[in-house]
Amino acid sequence: MSGRFITLEGIEGAGKSTVARFIMEWLKARGRPALLTREPGGTPLAERVRELVLTPGAEPIPPAAELLLMFAARSLHLANLIRPALARGEWVICDRFTDATRAYQGAGRGLDAASIESLAALVHADLSPDLTLLLDLPVAVGLARAQARPGQLDRFEQERGPFFERVRAAYLQRAHADARRFCVVDAGCDLPQVQLQVAAALGGEGDCIAAAVGRVGGSYDEPPRGELVDGGHQVAAVDAGSVAEP
Repeated sequence: MSGRFITLEGIEGAGKSTVARFIMEWLKARGRPALLTREPGGTPLAERVRELVLTPGAEPIPPAAELLLMFAARSLHLANLIRPALARGEWVICDRFTDATRAYQGAGRGLDAASIESLAALVHADLSPDLTLLLDLPVAVGLARAQARPGQLDRFEQERGPFFERVRAAYLQRAHADARRFCVVDAGCDLPQVQLQVAAALGGEGDCIAAAVGRVGGSYDEPPRGELVDGGHQVAAVDAGSVAEP
């Protein structure tokens, strides 16, 4: 039996970590084995790459190097965690995947789309998410949420508004082009409304593209940076993603 591969995407502050925990509870209530992970990272080696990519430092990381590091971490993640879990019949919930690379390194950094697709074909030509939930909200709202979290801002969170406008636009274009895989969730709603949209998408109810229902802010209990769990052990982190054992 093969599992299901669900990815969460969105700009900073979209509430992916909160939604990921909700999905895990939703699956647990239905008796479905599931694994929660994140990118970059998810395995011990991939987490070390994550630290290189996200931690601000004196030595700049050129966009091409950033792209290659992302796919290096992804290759480790797929081989050592995601593919084995899917083969065991588990549902894998992943906070970011290659759509993030297309949006951030592609639209955000301006790297050539052909180069990104070539690396994607090399690393996971035979694997694509079964469902991608795009948590969409205005850039200003997302950045305000991200900046309100405790801890140092990571390399991406330190980017300015225009960068994230390009990233958000790329995400929405991707969702429009691949509407059978994507569900666009209005992440500017309050949390119960976001959860209703996510549950409808998981249950396959109606149109996957959620209608905007008023952006009134959210009550998202994001974990502080550096308090993430991988297989029951604390791991270094600068993003508010979540990693947990099944």
